[in-house]
Amino acid sequence: MHRIEPLASGDKAALYRELEAQLRALLEGEPDLVACAANTSSLIFWSLPELNWAGFYLVEARSGDLVLGPFQGKPACVRIPVGKGVCGAAAARRRTVVVPDVHAFPGHIACDSASNSEVVVPILDGDRLLGVLDLDSPAHARFDDEDARGLESLVGVFVAAIRREAG
Repeated sequence: MHRIEPLASGDKAALYRELEAQLRALLEGEPDLVACAANTSSLIFWSLPELNWAGFYLVEARSGDLVLGPFQGKPACVRIPVGKGVCGAAAARRRTVVVPDVHAFPGHIACDSASNSEVVVPILDGDRLLGVLDLDSPAHARFDDEDARGLESLVGVFVAAIRREAG
């Protein structure tokens, strides 16, 4: 697979619709959480421009912490308490958090010093928090509300896939 060229300005919604269709096809018939998370993070990392990290932090049942899951990018922080950093804030709030400048975010956890902006989408199965999808960029203000909506739709595809029972 190769990196998809970014679409012209104003075509971001079309890019996310295309990614949603690709993700549905990629996850079709596979309910395994790790396999689905691995392919989801890879598709996002190689398809969206200006990313230096894309991956999952999953809720550990024992501690309730977010623990590193499948990702693409440099090695990352392994464990994040809910409520700490951008990932923990999105998990605690149970809503997407878009941060134009991570250095201005109180309590930001710097796993990669090259990251300057971030978006984190909570992964919810009904009321149950499964984890978060985290994307980082070296560009300031890389993510906006349109990215948030597009990534939320991809998380919806991911949750639907892992909820399927193996046939």
